[in-house]
Amino acid sequence: MSVRPVTDHGEGRPGDGRMAVVDHLRELRGRVVRSLLFLVLAFGVALFFFDPLLELVLAPYNHARTILGDTTQTTAYVAGATGPLLLQLKLCGVAAVMMSSPFWLYQMWAFVVPGLLPRERRWTMVFALIAGPLFLAGVTLGYYVLPKGLEVLIGFTPDGLANLVEFGEYFSFLTRMLLVFGIAVELPFFLVLLNLAGVVSGAQLKAHRSWMVIGTAVFAAVATPSTDPFSMLMLAFPMMVLFIVAEVVARMLDRRRARRSLDQVAPDELSEV
Repeated sequence: MSVRPVTDHGEGRPGDGRMAVVDHLRELRGRVVRSLLFLVLAFGVALFFFDPLLELVLAPYNHARTILGDTTQTTAYVAGATGPLLLQLKLCGVAAVMMSSPFWLYQMWAFVVPGLLPRERRWTMVFALIAGPLFLAGVTLGYYVLPKGLEVLIGFTPDGLANLVEFGEYFSFLTRMLLVFGIAVELPFFLVLLNLAGVVSGAQLKAHRSWMVIGTAVFAAVATPSTDPFSMLMLAFPMMVLFIVAEVVARMLDRRRARRSLDQVAPDELSEV
């Protein structure tokens, strides 16, 4: 009886690509430890650049305060004796997660990819190449819209009163705003992925286009942390455009699949004749 030799292809995988449960857990632990170490390193770098980061975070508020001028008195402040320390840790922690995201996202992807089929690996690469820039574009749009939203919200301060903005509250508001814009522009891209998976067709998207427009407007009104119509429109309009682009791409993919299936069926029909 011959025994097939086992060839190691790195990360504890045998030649056929299968791994024992213990090997999976060992690989997962290694990738988590590497991600945490890189996160700690990014946190140290963020501490070194704390002042520029703070200036970047406060820029939308300062811009809104400049637009308001002398009509509304507003000041940002830090509450409590431990507030300054918590401010620094929170800001640098969020910055570290964002800075190290390409590394820990790669670790997650590298752990999952060996179990995927070649076709699935190709689509995950497409997802990684498109989803990241789309998310950053949404975050940039949210950062651009934020001063206008703050101007409207702070502008409701009655005459004779000063508006005090606590930094922790402001930073949470800013983070939610940027996340909402970043995630919102990803939704049309997920529709294209569903079309590639055969779950949604371009014809279905066309049939439900009016409902998608209404749903986008409702989503923008509910999801936008600020209550001003400008921020809602700045979120809803790009989403509607991206949904239309997703519909066009889905219909093109459907036509391409239909032509491919006809090309495969035609030779069989000719052979039967």
